[in-house]
Amino acid sequence: MTSAVNSGVWIRRYRPAPEAAVRLLCLPHAGGSASYYHPMAQALAPSVDVLAAQYPGRQDRYAEPPAESVGELVERIVEAVSGDDDRPLAVFGHSMGAVVAYEVALKLEAADRAPLRLFVSGRRAPSTDRDGRELHKASDADLLKAVRRLNGTDSQVFEDPELVQLVLPALRGDYKALETYEPRPGDRLACPVTVLTGDEDPVTPVADARAWTSHTDGPSELCVFPGGHFYLNDRPQEVVDVVRRHLGL
Repeated sequence: MTSAVNSGVWIRRYRPAPEAAVRLLCLPHAGGSASYYHPMAQALAPSVDVLAAQYPGRQDRYAEPPAESVGELVERIVEAVSGDDDRPLAVFGHSMGAVVAYEVALKLEAADRAPLRLFVSGRRAPSTDRDGRELHKASDADLLKAVRRLNGTDSQVFEDPELVQLVLPALRGDYKALETYEPRPGDRLACPVTVLTGDEDPVTPVADARAWTSHTDGPSELCVFPGGHFYLNDRPQEVVDVVRRHLGL
């Protein structure tokens, strides 16, 4: 089986599983990269072919400017997975990636290519996203302080001035895309939605995560784990088990 995503710059396949019955497209958090999903790809293969999106402005795409908007990311990612591979596709996104995943799912449904299921993790539902923060306009120090509060980035990164300067453009660009995102009132999915969140997430109250279930006409489920915004770093097997169960594996 061949696929247009194999040669694309937008998709990484860390553990190709061409014989898998289902694909899982994974979207990273703000400042994150495709490699964040390397462990998930390893854990789910060979039952699931995991495709991890690589946003511009990081790792091997460091020289490219970050995307200006969620819409730009969605357009290019949907294009990247719209090749000749017709296996069912599920979508998983964490934090900012949850917003991108939601919009990808909407776009796929509009094109009569509905995803098998949407997994949204560590993010408030669009209907509750009302804080109005503008971290993308904040000073470098304030932006980094907000990111450190989430405990998802190795502390050594923040202690190395050269590394900080490398990650700041992508991080600021991602926050700009996220904070200027405006959901369209009335948009609803038809596909099933699984919501995952940590019970001590400082930016995603459980009630706001639960509100994702009102964004679909399909079945929905909320899975709450012990932990903060990056609860999945500490409970990778439990998250993988949820994905497996909802994909019928």
